[in-house]
Parts: sequence; C-alpha cells; structure tokens
Amino acid sequence: MRIVVGITGGIAAYKAVNVVRSLVLAGHDVHVVPTAGALRFVGKPTLEAISRNPVTADLYDGVAEVRHVALGQSADLVIVAPATANFLARLAAGIADDLLGTTILASEAPVVVAPAMHTEMWRNPATVANLATLRSRGILVVGPEKGRLTGQDLGEGRMSEPDDIVEAALGAVATRDLAGKRIVVTAGGTREPLDPVRFLGNRSSGKQGVALAEAAALRGADVVLVAAHLEVPPPAGVRVEKVSTALELDEAARRHAASADVVVMAAAVADYRPASVSESKIKKDATGEGLALELVRNPDILTALAAERRPGQVIIGFAAETSDGPDDLLRLGREKIARKGADYLVLNRVGWSEGFATDGNAVVIVDAAGDIVAEAAGTKLEVAHRILDLLR
Repeated sequence: MRIVVGITGGIAAYKAVNVVRSLVLAGHDVHVVPTAGALRFVGKPTLEAISRNPVTADLYDGVAEVRHVALGQSADLVIVAPATANFLARLAAGIADDLLGTTILASEAPVVVAPAMHTEMWRNPATVANLATLRSRGILVVGPEKGRLTGQDLGEGRMSEPDDIVEAALGAVATRDLAGKRIVVTAGGTREPLDPVRFLGNRSSGKQGVALAEAAALRGADVVLVAAHLEVPPPAGVRVEKVSTALELDEAARRHAASADVVVMAAAVADYRPASVSESKIKKDATGEGLALELVRNPDILTALAAERRPGQVIIGFAAETSDGPDDLLRLGREKIARKGADYLVLNRVGWSEGFATDGNAVVIVDAAGDIVAEAAGTKLEVAHRILDLLR
C-alpha cells in the first residue's frame, strides 16, 4: 500500500519516526511529507533513511512531475502524526499553501490525524470546532491521550503511541466485509437519578462500545451507536443517539434493533433504579443518620432483544464479571447466556483496576451452547475487530 505520512511541527514529531518505521517494516511504500516546522525537530536524512524514499517539504520541488498533486492522487492512505492545532485549523479551512496541505486536498484516500498539543490548546473552542468539522468530513482522529507533555505539564494532549496510530490507520482501509449490514451498538453506563443532583451509576467509560462502533464503520457497516454517558468521543461515520437511563436505553435499543442485522449490547446497564425520584435535592438534615432507598428492577434488555429477534438477526451480549479466575468466569458466562438467549456472549473480568475505563481488554467469547468460539486481548479496537470477525 502507498502511504503518505505527514509530520507537522510539534515536539512529538520524533515519535513519527516509529510510525514510519512500523509501516515500512509491514511492507508498505511510505512517503514522508514534513512541514518546514517538522524539520526543526526531525532531520530529513533520518526520515529518508527510515522511509527508504526521498523526502521533500518544498511545494515547488518536482514541479515538472506535479509532485504537489501526484503524491495525494497516488496515496492509498494519508496519516498526519503529530497534527498540531495550527495544522488542524488549516486543514479544516482547506488551506493548502505547503506540500502537505496540497497533498491532502489532492487525495481521495482515507485521512488519519493524530493530534498533539498542550491541554489548553486541545480544549480551546477553536480546536474543538475544527475537530468537529474534520470528523464530519470522515477524517479519523486518533487520540490524543492524557500524560506527560512538554516540560512539567501533565494532561490531555499527548500524541497517541505510534503502534496505536498505525493500528487505527490501517484499520481505516481494512476490508469492508460488513458493507450492507446495519449494526446497533450500545455503549457507556446508564445513570438512574435519585434527585436532580445524584444518581446510581457505574464505572463504564464506553471505550469498548465506541471501539466496536468504530471498527464496524471501518468495515463498511451502517452503524447506530446508542450512547450512555460516554467518556470518549464517538467515532466518525456513525449515527449517535444519546440516552441516560436504562429505560431510555431499552427504548432506543429495541427501536433501532427492529431494522438491524446485528445488535451488540456493550453498554453497562443498571439492574435497578430508585422506586421514586425526588424532585428536589435530598437534604441530609431531613434524612437523619441514614437513608434507605427502595429499588426496583430494570427491564432485561438483552433477554428481550434475544426473544424478539428476527430470523437471521445476530444478538451479541457482554458480561462484565468479578470472578475467581478463568474457569469461574467461563462458568458465569455459560450460565448467563443460557438465561439470556443471545447468540454470543463476550466475557471479561472487571475489578478495581481492570475492565472499566482502561485502554486495553481481554475477553472470552462463547456461543449459545456455551462453547468458546474466540479469545482476544489487546487494545479495545483490536478486541472489537476480533468480536466482529464472528459475523463473517
């Protein structure tokens, strides 16, 4: 595959060397297009040695061969890492007064950007608006992460690791084996209100469900994401319906499931909700030394979806369990899928430091008979692709 890697002028530019290296080692023809600012951080000889191709940043080099257009026209994939706030603003505005800008505008290939900047710049309304514009155009945004920035600063804005960028970028041109399928994915954690201030909730961030929606969209599916309080942004190319409570998620999931080929219930849904909700904040002084709550059961959404499914429709459930080990997890999963009636159940251990709100996951997947049909471990996007492989 012919891949253009753009590098812009941020301190994270040194990490782009490993992005290029990984792509070259995977057998791809990689052409690096640095901005003038990028060459202040990484030298041209390094980029040429790693990419095994000549490197130029000048818009007016190779005019006779129309290089500023030819690179983009011939690309199968464009990756920009790091993508500074300045670059994102220029890309959103369609400005193309350097070689990287013209290359992207001349290309019809998928474009992947990996932002890197200080937290304040990432949160600035201008950057937020620019990212929304780019996502609406189908550009895939990878990261950024929370971590160490320049100097002593800590926060969101650190460029994703090279391996994660490469994985997401190659996924953007993955086989579209799910084209024509309509897939509903639920993600996040529901919240059951006690009063206008407080709620009963869980620790789900929605990362695994979002990864599933992203993977399905990359593979060509028409995706609806039913989202309950996500801590990560939804991916480009999917329709999103936001919900809050288990009852709202139940209604939305069943409505979208009516026309879906596949339903993936990755959301963490509250089993119970308060029997009554106070219209005003519950005061400590009014409750004495304790507060007793009466809870009622929420609908079992997965069981209902399985019971109502059309012929040929596939229902995939999730079971997040605390367990004493792999055998105990498998026992719990087999008992649950027998009760629920789903086609597949994805089992994963959760605890104080695993499962919820992490970047990685490890799962075992069983079928309706309780047999193990797949296992997967890695980033949540890798796990998502392995789950979707069941649909082939």
